[in-house]
Amino acid sequence: MLKHFHSLFPGTRKPDIRHVYSPYRVCPVGAHIDHQHGHVTGFALDHGVDLLYVPTETGVINLFSRNFDEQVLFPLETVPHKYSHWGRYVQAAIYALSKQTKLTVGIQGLIAGSLPVGGLSSSAAVLLCYIMALADVNAIELDEHDLIRLAFEAEREYIGLNLGKLDQSCEVLCRKDHLLYLDTKDDSYRLIPAGPAMPPFDILIFFSGLTRTLMQTGYNTRTDECKVAAFDLLAYEGLPYGLLENTRLRDVDKGVFAKWQHMLPPPLAKRASHYMSEFARVDEAVAAYQAGDIVRLGKIMFASGLSSIQQWESGCPEMIALYEIMCETPGIYGGRFSGAGFKGCCVALGDPARRDEIIASVSARYLEKFPRLEGEYSAHVCKSADGARRIEHHAVQV
Repeated sequence: MLKHFHSLFPGTRKPDIRHVYSPYRVCPVGAHIDHQHGHVTGFALDHGVDLLYVPTETGVINLFSRNFDEQVLFPLETVPHKYSHWGRYVQAAIYALSKQTKLTVGIQGLIAGSLPVGGLSSSAAVLLCYIMALADVNAIELDEHDLIRLAFEAEREYIGLNLGKLDQSCEVLCRKDHLLYLDTKDDSYRLIPAGPAMPPFDILIFFSGLTRTLMQTGYNTRTDECKVAAFDLLAYEGLPYGLLENTRLRDVDKGVFAKWQHMLPPPLAKRASHYMSEFARVDEAVAAYQAGDIVRLGKIMFASGLSSIQQWESGCPEMIALYEIMCETPGIYGGRFSGAGFKGCCVALGDPARRDEIIASVSARYLEKFPRLEGEYSAHVCKSADGARRIEHHAVQV
């Protein structure tokens, strides 16, 4: 990557090149409930997004990507209309930072992701890199919570995705060998160490070969259905409620749901049912991780995956087949869709001693069923890692 940077910007001295990094993330349990103010779990991965850059005192944004074509080039004072490609994410970062201060220094650089796009919150990782870089060159001090808030606002308000704070929080707060336990209602969190009985495990990523952006799926519709379900349940119970846009299923007691779920239209009842069951699974997963019970944790992940298919109704034939193959593969403790699950990838916890046979078996069975995805499908082995950070000059070897 450094060689590529120098080919794009010849004459740049190596000591002048700055480097920020944000990991990808997976959520073992806690699917689709962060936007309803639920609590969730997460690992940051030892793969992610790197941004090499130098400041431009003229205020020009000049960026290239190793994953996508086209150059992004514009001055800060005349940000163009929203790009339809990868360039809109630096625009989103500018939007979020400009809400609190005027940006005068731009960046020129090269950005690269190390895994296929889809299900690992690469968009949040990209946004975090841009925000860190622009804050750096403009001498803006940001703490961890500022980073999370700005990336959240950029994706929600500028990109237009009705997400929660799971992605950004995992990619900032996570630490190696710890499970993040985050309450998205008040942003409180704990880093849970694994119990002493916990065996080594791989975090396996099986990329379906199908890419998507969440704006092209039913993601926003699902989040709206949750809000309507919560609003209706509160009304049936005669409890106070405010605006629909501010209503969340976290506001609804499980007893109220049990009493009135029969009144909800089937899609709304399914979304609410997934939320209630997944909320309980998160606490069970944390207890299993603390106890070092990887088998129990795996079973909870599989249950989460099944609920995502049956109650949340995400997935597609390829993703559902990949989930089912994982369920039947010896050596995989547990797994589910990663991210929204409409396309993208699945995540699994696997036994390192059986790594090769796991990957070989899953890959063979999946490609036998979907041979057209040969060359697009891929499998990757990851471990847990620390969150987003600046990389010092001596480490710029990517």
